[in-house]
Amino acid sequence: MKTALIHDWLVTSGGAEKVLEEIWNLYPSPIFTLMNGKILPGKKVISSVLQKMPGSLRFHRYFLPFFPWAIEKFDLNEFEIILSSSHAVAKGIKKREDQLHICYCHTPMRYAWDLEKQYTETLGAVRRLGAKAVLKYLREWDLSTSNRVDHFIANSVFVAERIERIYGRKATVIYPPVSTENFYLSEQKDDFYLTVSRLVPYKKIDLMIKAFASLPDRRLLVVGDGPEMQRLKAMATINVKMMGHQNDETVSSLLSQAKGFIFAAEEDFGIVPVEAQASGTPVIAFGKGGACETVIPGKTGIFFEEQTVSSLLSAIERFECLSFDPMVIKTHAEKFNKERFKQEFKTFVEEKWREFNENRYSCRR
Repeated sequence: MKTALIHDWLVTSGGAEKVLEEIWNLYPSPIFTLMNGKILPGKKVISSVLQKMPGSLRFHRYFLPFFPWAIEKFDLNEFEIILSSSHAVAKGIKKREDQLHICYCHTPMRYAWDLEKQYTETLGAVRRLGAKAVLKYLREWDLSTSNRVDHFIANSVFVAERIERIYGRKATVIYPPVSTENFYLSEQKDDFYLTVSRLVPYKKIDLMIKAFASLPDRRLLVVGDGPEMQRLKAMATINVKMMGHQNDETVSSLLSQAKGFIFAAEEDFGIVPVEAQASGTPVIAFGKGGACETVIPGKTGIFFEEQTVSSLLSAIERFECLSFDPMVIKTHAEKFNKERFKQEFKTFVEEKWREFNENRYSCRR
């Protein structure tokens, strides 16, 4: 099997990039991507024509209207199997009929399909009209290119349902790999709550800060950075500590010591809540999206039903009346480890490759 990997962009290291790295460990192959920020050293990475544009790495999202054009410029004719890791346009790569394309879909483009209002409501009238036109074009292109994928893999049941709703295609669920081996139990929990997140609007960090303003005797630590940092800092009360970006060792330590981990986003999967559970720390999560597939109510955490301050405050009050067994929580998190992912992904690819070749042979007879 001569294999090529394709990923949207390699600018920051997040959950999607961790999945890509594990796929590369199974199938060491050239990686094609729109922009390469050299976050995967030691691997052959081929970037698109957008890489040469001034500011493309720092302001890559401003090049959004050109993403479909740039992804279609890649020539992958020499490969037999294309494995795409896609949350935007990677799944739209062009291919021949005698090539097999398997897409690990983190989500159909969220900003084009489900979050248009969030992304455009703060824009002026003229820019809003332009953004809406771009997003309409992206939706049309995204839908029309879904048939370039032979088989979809979804990172959660939640995403599989979105793939079927938007593309009309079935997807097999293979949960992402979580480095559960990097997290450990603490002998004693400290008296603080924790969240670890990129500071962007849909993560709802402002919701947590507002809630803790009503809980002056409770502490919240916020780890992460992003465009919302200054706004959130201005909101934070004395019992909320904005810690910015922290290294992996510090994050592991905080996850193991925290009384509880708070997750307020509607996420497609959500790796950090699993990392918290791998640390024996129970989770207070918004009860929609991927968290519903990783948190067991009453055993590894609890849910709050609405993204409102009152709903979160009610959940924290309930949480403090419960007791959790850290070992039970950690054991549950092990179900999402790397080895499970690698076995399921490799089995899927080899099975589809065998079927693909059998069908080609039968068609030639």
